Amino acid sequence: MYVDTHSHIYAKEFADDLKETIQRSKDLGVERIYMPNIDASSIMDLNRVAESFPEICIPQMGLHPCYVKEDYKEQLRQIRKELERKKYSAVGEIGIDLYWDKTFLAQQTEAFKTQIEWAKELSLPIVIHSRDSLELTIEIVSKMQNGNLNGIFHCFSGTEDQISKIEDLGFYIGIGGVITFKNGGLDKVLAKRNCKNFVLETDSPYLAPKPYRGKRNESAYIPLIAQKLSEVIQLSIDDIARMSTENANKVYQYTP
Repeated sequence: MYVDTHSHIYAKEFADDLKETIQRSKDLGVERIYMPNIDASSIMDLNRVAESFPEICIPQMGLHPCYVKEDYKEQLRQIRKELERKKYSAVGEIGIDLYWDKTFLAQQTEAFKTQIEWAKELSLPIVIHSRDSLELTIEIVSKMQNGNLNGIFHCFSGTEDQISKIEDLGFYIGIGGVITFKNGGLDKVLAKRNCKNFVLETDSPYLAPKPYRGKRNESAYIPLIAQKLSEVIQLSIDDIARMSTENANKVYQYTP
């Protein structure tokens, strides 16, 4: 059995075939799909899917760094209100993104730190977005680690040294479709580093693995990611499924 630790299956890309998409995932052994939030405007769709498929689709609540703009304080107010209103499995997706735009770096950093404090207060894990900011996000988490903070560095694409730092923090790395990309480089890093702190993810509808690269991603492709990881780190596919699911359950100690 598998767990997809990161999927935006509530996005508009799944509006026409959501039920069928979820069934395909189940048929291929995906027993849970964790859904990180984007911003205040996505909360309704997120919860609609979680309520329609409670046995498999598990919601998370946070403000994605790419959506930290001029109104970020109001966005955070609504996110906090939602965290107090109902039960969520994590604070996420949060972090810093320096790929698209550095204009709001100060605001992204403030929003990230604020949401980390919420996670500590609420005893929830965090799901970290760190595109072009991995070293910076590791540094922030390290400074804010109180011994009880844990979570996942989503869509990991860093170095062996950064894996060590993440493990030392008690965190996990999210392995997705990038591991199947010919020039992605992640396979070479993982082949050199005997990492056990990994979970599987799709980031649906983005970053589909080969042979579906460039098309809509979905949780049914988790076994393809697992197969490639199995080849890279030379463990059986059964071991990959077992270890990734055990790790996901350690992070998300969640019951509906």
